[in-house]
Formats: sequence, C-alpha cells, structure tokens
Amino acid sequence: MEGIEKAVINNHQLTQVVCCNSLQGSFKQGIIKRNIVNEIIKYIDTDNILVLRGARQVGKTYILYFLQEYLKKQEKSTYFIDLEDSRLVDVLDGGVDSLVSYLEGEGVDLKKLKDRSRKLYLFIDEIQYLLKPSSFLKLLVDHHKYIQLIVSGSSSFNIKKKFSDSLSGRTVNFDIYNLSFSEFLRFKGIDLNLESLSQFHKQKAIELYKEYALYGGYPKIVLEQSKEKKERYLQQIIDTYVKKDVRDLADVRDTKKFNDLLKILASQSSGMLNISQLASICSLSQATVENYLFILESTYVIKLVPPFSRSSKVEVVKAPKIFFYDTGLMQVLHLNSLQSVLTGGVFETSVFSELCKKYSVENIRYWRTKKQVEIDFVLNAGRKILPLEVKENFSSFNERAIIAFCERYKTKDYKLVSLFGQKKRENSIFPWEI
Repeated sequence: MEGIEKAVINNHQLTQVVCCNSLQGSFKQGIIKRNIVNEIIKYIDTDNILVLRGARQVGKTYILYFLQEYLKKQEKSTYFIDLEDSRLVDVLDGGVDSLVSYLEGEGVDLKKLKDRSRKLYLFIDEIQYLLKPSSFLKLLVDHHKYIQLIVSGSSSFNIKKKFSDSLSGRTVNFDIYNLSFSEFLRFKGIDLNLESLSQFHKQKAIELYKEYALYGGYPKIVLEQSKEKKERYLQQIIDTYVKKDVRDLADVRDTKKFNDLLKILASQSSGMLNISQLASICSLSQATVENYLFILESTYVIKLVPPFSRSSKVEVVKAPKIFFYDTGLMQVLHLNSLQSVLTGGVFETSVFSELCKKYSVENIRYWRTKKQVEIDFVLNAGRKILPLEVKENFSSFNERAIIAFCERYKTKDYKLVSLFGQKKRENSIFPWEI
C-alpha cells in the first residue's frame, strides 16, 4: 500500500502544503482549499452572519484562514480573532463597545471603512467560548452593518445551546465535516482526475480510497505518513475531545460505562441501533443512553440515520441506523488500532461520510421491511428518491432488495456502490462517483 501511494505521489508532483496548529508564519506557505469554500464565498458579502459548525480537528480554523487570505488578495480589510486566547474572550464578553475599542487599538480604522462604504470582514474562531454569543453577535450586526461576521464553533450542541432565537434569520450555517475523498487526494498532493481515469489510475484510486476508508479523513491524520502516529493522534482526538467534551456536556458520572458505550457504538457503525438493548448491555438507563446519543450527535461524532418509510405496516419506521462520521476514529474506538483489512461495515461507513459531504445529511435515509429486506441508503430529496446499495465487491450484489424497493416506490433508478471487482451494470459506481 505504502509503495503504491509513494509511486502515485512521485508521478504527480504538486506543491507541498504545510499545515500547522497556529497562525505563526508557516501556515501562510499554503492553505489547502476545501470543497465547501466555494459555497461559503457565495454568502461572503451578504448581511448574514456566516457560521461554520463541526467537530474539533476537522479544519474549520483553516477554512477561516483560507477565506481571510482570499479576501486579502482582493484588498479587503480583514481581522482574525481566535477565542482560544482567553484574553480575547474577556474583550468580547465585555460587549460590542469593548470589541470596537480593541479593534481601534489594533489600528483598524472603523470610521474610515464606514465612511467609504467598505466592510471589515471579522473572523471569530471558537465562538462558543463567549458567555452570550447570541446577544453579542446580534448587537454587532445590528449596529455595525459594515462588519461582515464569519464565525466558527466546535460543537453544534454548544452553539445551539447558546444561540437564541434572537439570531433567527441572521445566520447562514455551514456544517464542516472531515475530508472528502477528493480533498483527501488534494491534501496528499495527488493529482487524479476522478471523472476520467485510465485503467492504471483507476487501480491507484481504488487503493487510495481503501486507505481513506481505513484511516479516515481528519486532516492531521491524512497528512501524517506513519500508521503508528496516525493511531496516536486519533487516540489523542478521542481522549482530548470526544471523551472529554462529551463527558463534560453530558455530566458523565460513570466513566467506564460511558467508555464501554462508545466502544459498542463504534462496533455497530452501519448497523441498526437498539437503544433499550444498548442500555441493558452498558447497565445504564435508557434515558441516560438517549442523552449520550443526543450529545454525540450534536458534537458531530455520530449520526443516527432514520428509516425511509411510508407504511408502518410493512416497513421499519422508528429504529435508526448508527454511523460514525470518521472511519479512523471509529476503528480506534472499537479495536484500539487502525486495521489493514477493509470490512463491509467500515466501507459502508465511509460511503455514508461521502454522502454527508455531497448531500444534506437530513436527506439520507435507509430502508428496511419487517421481513428484513433492506436498502443501505435512500437519498430522499424532494420528490425524487434514489436507493443505493453498498457492497465491497460489485460481484456481491443481490438485486432482490432493489427490485422490491423499486416496485414499491415506482422508480427505476438506483446505484450500486462498490470498490472492488468489475462493473457489470450501468447503475454501478465507485464511491468517488456518488
């Protein structure tokens, strides 16, 4: 695997992009563009507050850096506030006047910008650290309309808890996930045209997607070459953010039971979730498990995918399927290490992760009858529905479930998503073709 990867990199030399953990100098050598940037830019000159939400370590800060550099190249006025610095938290918690005084003290001529009908593009990273972000942002946007706000927050739970209805209609929210496969290639400096692959490069893409599915899409993990270091960094993310953040938010009292729950959830990714059974196994009350699941969802660790159904008599209508957003994180939680063999559950979880980035997660469903006929995913957008079956190998496909779904819902279109083997149907696609 490593030999193939090195060969591809050597055949497709791109400028090495350096990512670091702070604003100190070296990050300006190059910030890799994320796919969602183009969508954010559409709203960059509106009166809305742009809010980037997502799990820790998925790259929200670097998206802010990229947007700042983009605006600077257009000779726009920008200022960046990182609320990891508690001194700046104190400034903003002091209110709008406190912020204005601080900016002027930093040499930002707000009066000149206002008089010339120009904007200050103000970036605020980790907005959830403020005591009352809603009232602060509302006052700022209402009384200083020449300031365009672009903010980020590491936990949608914190953001939703602290953002009141006073901001209704004033924000445009963007969910930031770990890297997609196309971004994974970009971060590794590999130039593959996924829309037109020769047989040789198709095999390279398959091997690289296998690596992506096995190790996940956290930017720091993708940039690291050593498997041992990948595992260590993923464990740090689990210990520092997943366990600590969720433990604090959920007021976890029995750490062992909570950790056992995380491990079981990781083992069940892509499977149906039985909450009462889970509560029994972990010796927790069902209400406690439901609370933990809510916070794990709200902090972008897992997603509970509901069933697609129009008949409670013949279809599952309540039980969700569970998916982790990141396959590397999932495997380290489940098995304490990254694996070298791609299993069906890991592959399906990776496909779910890709779907999240290309379609709204709210449009993703699965389908299952009470006779246990199941479709892995159903994209449900408006009047159009598209069933997707996921198999590691194209040859493993059994069309029985697809036929049953298509007959019931009067649709002919479907997709078979696989990684290995030969395409024998026009509906067959590789995961990067979703």
